[in-house]
Amino acid sequence: MTDFETRVSQAVANPLCAVDLATLQANLGLLCNQSCAHCHLACSPDRTEIMGRAVMEAILAAADAARPALVDLSGGAPELNPDFRWFVAALVGCGHRVQVRTNLTALLEPGQETTPDFLRERAIDLVASMPCYLEENVDAARGAGAYTRSVEALRRLNALGYGADGGGRLRLVFNPAGPDLPPEASELEDAYRGELDRRLGIRFTDLIAITNMPIGRFAAHLERTGRADEYAQLLEESYNPETLPALMCRHQVSIGWDGTLFDCDFNLALGLPVVDDAPQHIAEFDAPALADRAIATGPHCYGCTAGRGSSCAGELV
Repeated sequence: MTDFETRVSQAVANPLCAVDLATLQANLGLLCNQSCAHCHLACSPDRTEIMGRAVMEAILAAADAARPALVDLSGGAPELNPDFRWFVAALVGCGHRVQVRTNLTALLEPGQETTPDFLRERAIDLVASMPCYLEENVDAARGAGAYTRSVEALRRLNALGYGADGGGRLRLVFNPAGPDLPPEASELEDAYRGELDRRLGIRFTDLIAITNMPIGRFAAHLERTGRADEYAQLLEESYNPETLPALMCRHQVSIGWDGTLFDCDFNLALGLPVVDDAPQHIAEFDAPALADRAIATGPHCYGCTAGRGSSCAGELV
């Protein structure tokens, strides 16, 4: 067993196993209009990996069979997938609750002018990456002008009702700029509202904080700055067994752009698929087999179990 598995076995049955399929998470491709410094998938405008219609149709069949509480669409920038609208409309048409993860600036790209209206008309929940409320920090992570364009997109979404009481759900996502655990989300939310709401008039539903995983571009940054070992030690020393029941890998399956099945988006980034005795591809989808599969783990899993825990939905405890 790895060191992580040994520590987990002291709190839960060994190995760590899934308990349900509350969420189907689908990565629609690695194409993105940005090249963020912290991106664990190393997405960029140069990536060509895109989910095709056949994989989407297999996901639709799986969703209809499993009836998850949520279908979570991510990327890259999922909006840039040429079949994005078809897929969203098909999921909604089958009665599924759909959530889209957006970097905000993709909504301003050519050809996306009506995407916000399309999403609002179908009551799609949005999770919007906004790694800081300060312009200099956002631009440092995402490129010059990213903050201004993000604010513009948020204002457009607000005009459609997103972030308002009774309107569409608009969650913002914070990532630390460096090798640190995120502060408590409630404290961050107050700071975000002070900057975005009271100063700029931008509304949002709530804020979630996600720990940076030591993989992808963030791992490369840690290596360049000589802080990889320091960050690994921080995550390991901050391990909190109280996070284990809510780990996202235990309540979902993540589907890569080519249909390969993973326990989470981080394992997808590492090319670490579900364990061998579980279905490996969406075409082989078997809800009962996936709902109690063993979870494939590694040292990066300390990132999800450190401090208050971290998942694609934010804190765990």
